[in-house]
Amino acid sequence: MPMIMEEQVILKPKTSYLNMNKEQSKLINGFKHTLYETQSLSEREMIKSSQEYFGFLDKRRSVRDFSERVVPRQIIENIIKSASTAPSGAHKQPWTFCAISNPEIKFKIREAAEVEEQENYSGRMSENWLQDLAPLGTTMEKPFLEEAPWLIAVFKRVYEIEDGKKHNNYYVNESVGIACGMLIAAIHNAGLVTLTHTPSPMNFLTKVLARPENERPFLLLPVGYAKEPAYVPEIHRKTLDEVAVFYG
Repeated sequence: MPMIMEEQVILKPKTSYLNMNKEQSKLINGFKHTLYETQSLSEREMIKSSQEYFGFLDKRRSVRDFSERVVPRQIIENIIKSASTAPSGAHKQPWTFCAISNPEIKFKIREAAEVEEQENYSGRMSENWLQDLAPLGTTMEKPFLEEAPWLIAVFKRVYEIEDGKKHNNYYVNESVGIACGMLIAAIHNAGLVTLTHTPSPMNFLTKVLARPENERPFLLLPVGYAKEPAYVPEIHRKTLDEVAVFYG
C-alpha cells in the first residue's frame, strides 16, 4: 500500500480582518502615515504566548563569569538593531550603541572602571549599600570587562548637532532606558548573557571611546556566553502582588 504523506501546515500570525480593503497610507497633519498591520490572536493564544514569554524572561540572570567563546559580530548587530526599535520621545532615537571587541580598548575600559570602583568601595558607597551588595558577590575588580568577547557601551544623546547647530532631544533618559531594557531582552533571546554595569562616574568612557560632546555614557554591558560552570546568587524576584496594583 503506498504511503500517504501528510501535508505540513505552518501556522502564521493572522492579519486582522479590520485592515482588509482599507487605504494602505494616508496623510495626517500633512505627514504620511502607513496602515498598521495588527496580528489576530485568540484569547487563548494570547494567554499562552504571554505566559511563555514571561517564563523565558524569568530565566534571565545577570552573569559575571564569561566564556572566551567567540560571538559573531552579526549577532551583536542584530541585538543592537532590536534595541533600536524602542520608542523614543518625538522619535528622536537619542542613543548610540558602541560595540567593543578590541582587547586593547577593553583593557583600557576595565582599568578606568576599576579606578572608579576602588573609590566607590573605599568611601563613596555607604555601609548599607555595601551590605546590600554582599549577597551578589560584587567587588571592585571587574575582570568581566576584559573576559567578555563584547562590551556594549550605551550613550545617550542629550542633543543633536546638525549643520553646526544644536537640536533638542526629548525624554532622553526615559527613551534610552527603554532601549536598554529591550537590549537586555534581545541579548537573552540570542542565548547570551550580560551584566548591567554602571561605574560612577562613567566619563572615562567618553574619553576612551572618543565620543562627541553631545553624548553622555549611560550603561556598560559585557556580552557573551556564560562560562561553564557559572554560578549566580540564589535570590528571588518580587511577586506580582509586590510590584503591581490593578484598578478596575
